[in-house]
Amino acid sequence: MNPVFVFLLLFVGIPVVELYFMIQVGSEIGALPTVLLVLFTAALGGFLVRLQGFSTALRVREAMERGEVPAIEMMEGALLLAAGVLLLLPGFVTDGVGFLCLIPTIRRALVLWFLKRTNVIWPASRQHPRTPPDHRIIEGEYRQEEDE
Repeated sequence: MNPVFVFLLLFVGIPVVELYFMIQVGSEIGALPTVLLVLFTAALGGFLVRLQGFSTALRVREAMERGEVPAIEMMEGALLLAAGVLLLLPGFVTDGVGFLCLIPTIRRALVLWFLKRTNVIWPASRQHPRTPPDHRIIEGEYRQEEDE
């Protein structure tokens, strides 16, 4: 995908969509309730991100104490950071996406989908991509005998 198109979508497309929905909601419930609703979702989102962040940090700590690498938990933490940013941005669409990222099962599914898509983890049915399909490994023992 063209990087210029991505930046155009991020910095022009998303604000235009947010403005459209804010105008639609404002025409239904009024300007002041719309502003208060946007502020309420930002405050609620910040509170929920803080709670989820502490929970994720505790899971990272527990995994490290067990001697495991907390990779998935760290990715969930990054997704929580993105959710926090989305919730602090004014608008209803970004708030909806941010609140979806706060649901643990959806967040874990997104992390696993990303890791599978980037070939970081592989399903058990699929062979490791760095191993050629016709390459076979035969394990065994050997000994070298010297000719006399």
